[in-house]
Amino acid sequence: MRRYIGALDQGTTSTRFLLFDAQGRPRACARKELAQSYPRPGWVEHDAAAILADAREVMARALADAGIAPAEVGAVGITNQRETTVVWDRTTGEPLHPALVWQDTRTRGACEDLERRYGLEDWRTRTGLPPATYFSGPKLAWLLEHSGPVAAAAREGRAAFGTVDAWLIWNLTGGVHATDPTNASRTLLFNLKTLDWDPELLGRMGIPRDLLPELRPSSTPDGYGPIREGPLQGVPVCAALGDQQAALFGQACFEPGEAKNTYGTGCFLLMNTGGVAVPSTHGLLTTVACQLPGQPAQYALEGSIAHAGSLVQWARDRLALVGSAGELDALAGTVADNGGVYFVPAFSGLFAPYWRADARGVIAGLTAFAGRAHLCRAILEAAAFQTRALVEAMAADSGVALKALKVDGGMTASALLMQFQADLLGVPVRLPAVTETTALGAAYAAGLAVGFWKGLPELRENWAEAAAWRPAMAEGVRAGLCAGWEKAVARSLGWEA
Repeated sequence: MRRYIGALDQGTTSTRFLLFDAQGRPRACARKELAQSYPRPGWVEHDAAAILADAREVMARALADAGIAPAEVGAVGITNQRETTVVWDRTTGEPLHPALVWQDTRTRGACEDLERRYGLEDWRTRTGLPPATYFSGPKLAWLLEHSGPVAAAAREGRAAFGTVDAWLIWNLTGGVHATDPTNASRTLLFNLKTLDWDPELLGRMGIPRDLLPELRPSSTPDGYGPIREGPLQGVPVCAALGDQQAALFGQACFEPGEAKNTYGTGCFLLMNTGGVAVPSTHGLLTTVACQLPGQPAQYALEGSIAHAGSLVQWARDRLALVGSAGELDALAGTVADNGGVYFVPAFSGLFAPYWRADARGVIAGLTAFAGRAHLCRAILEAAAFQTRALVEAMAADSGVALKALKVDGGMTASALLMQFQADLLGVPVRLPAVTETTALGAAYAAGLAVGFWKGLPELRENWAEAAAWRPAMAEGVRAGLCAGWEKAVARSLGWEA
């Protein structure tokens, strides 16, 4: 009897495998942290072979630790860090270069050139995106130009490109080279209207079409192929979703106007816009939210923040300011406010709604009064300030004012941050009972494909609230804090010529 659906959740800082029951509750989980590599300032890389090894390890460990038989698993869905770029050799299966992570900024000059030559509006009309270091296409073009092994393999027809989902699918299934529209729409190579790779955009970046994966729906009964080896051998991979779209799906945001914010390595606010790809004039992204079997694509507006939870990790690992995220949260709670200190984490420039690659991180407002606790509080508050800027841009683009914000991700463990977020937004912040919404969304998509769940109403019924925070801050205090934040942002700009 098929009692569970699996979700392989490959994120920026860890790889996890979870099994969910029919009520959408996690019944097994295994996790492994992923090492980060910073070979030069602004460069961020991952070991794609390690990602694959970790994926196989956590899949096996989750089953073994929970004592669940492989025959009880009906399907597997994959969700992944999205824009991270992998190129591998089709003949050997080996990565040809370290993966270029979505945070990597080495393509800044190329992106500026693409905007200068073709205009921002053309890119946004075709792809919903601006030319920015965030996205995969320029990263792939950089590898073709600067990596000898990648260039040689491309000339000889041996190279295969993909975001991390495609890399995992290719390996787990024994050679299926495929991705879904949610991941494809993060490359600057995918046309939102045709829902296909755009030949003109490929030509602009000098990318051969045969490097790219086949496009399949986010959820598909035909699947991406069965897993070829290991304890889950024969179980079909039936879904692939970029991590933030998966979280939107896992939060049951199925109707236009429903939104969620994920507080993970970065911070990602998505609003469902239904079957309409709403163009943004306020610095947001237009992206594919999902494509279910036999249905048209659904779209979303997205605001992306590069550094949220990763700022906490940086304070722990690089500054040794604290020994753990819990210690940072506890210290932040020992002071009544930030003491006038603001931390703008523009380590990779500023993403939405600013899109300033020349920005760099600053700590502003320091006085002799400020101490370690104030710095800790400023680090937490940075995620909330950035989210408020996204919410304001989203309301301007969509014409819809949020009535509440569903939240998920590791930073939701901080009640201090969640209350501050509600105070800044002036609306309730709602945490679901199942906080593993990214993995849950991938499981839902896979389970729908094989009939484990019958439809979206059943998934919506699974959503339950675990906690809520309601605004309690005076408007004058809120306005003063936001003015201080904008001053700090202004001082972060222009550092990189």
